[in-house]
Amino acid sequence: MEGGPVGGDVLLRKLKPKLIDILTADTDLLLQHTDSQGLLTRREYTHVKSITNPSDKVRDLLDYVIQKGSSKSWGLIHLLQEKEMEETFPRLIFLKELTLNEKIIEMCPTQNCGVKSKQTMDVEESPSKQLCTNAVVTEKQLMLVASNMGRSWKQFGRVALGISTIKLEQIVEDNPCYLVEQIFAMLRFWSMRERSEATAKRLHGLLSQGDWALPPESIHFLLDGS
Repeated sequence: MEGGPVGGDVLLRKLKPKLIDILTADTDLLLQHTDSQGLLTRREYTHVKSITNPSDKVRDLLDYVIQKGSSKSWGLIHLLQEKEMEETFPRLIFLKELTLNEKIIEMCPTQNCGVKSKQTMDVEESPSKQLCTNAVVTEKQLMLVASNMGRSWKQFGRVALGISTIKLEQIVEDNPCYLVEQIFAMLRFWSMRERSEATAKRLHGLLSQGDWALPPESIHFLLDGS
């Protein structure tokens, strides 16, 4: 967006027609997940729930979130990127690359980040590309961290990330078979909760402290943009 950073509310408003078309496929699922994230007040939830026309229901839900500003809007955008949402609405896959590019621009003025265009920007390119050091951590980076963390992940989650035991138990229940997927789910939950504060640099700092600290060579990629 010319003239300044791209806010979540600006992006959500821009995507509104396309999202209405996609999300009408299951408005009840959308409403319940939105409510679970605290993105709507009880009055707003009751109003949206009472609407019978699917398009109108999605429209009003989006409007309520947009009017709350950038932070809540990013919360909804992150919600739409969750696995269950993507499985229900496969066309939401377009959000992954789009929102990542928009968030880089939101956090870093273009004159300082070496970003020439949204189309050419790729946060997973080599360090020789002039990437913003405060870029939000990517899912690829989270998966690499998950692969290196090991069985002390719950301690890390409780102490370093401030995630409750109840939430950690829920993550285990949702991903019963694979340790790496459990760790990835925890890290992704942290990333969604922290929004623009979930930077690769910040995660590197958290991973380098306390008894849970990981070997420096296993997390160097968080600082070099790989």
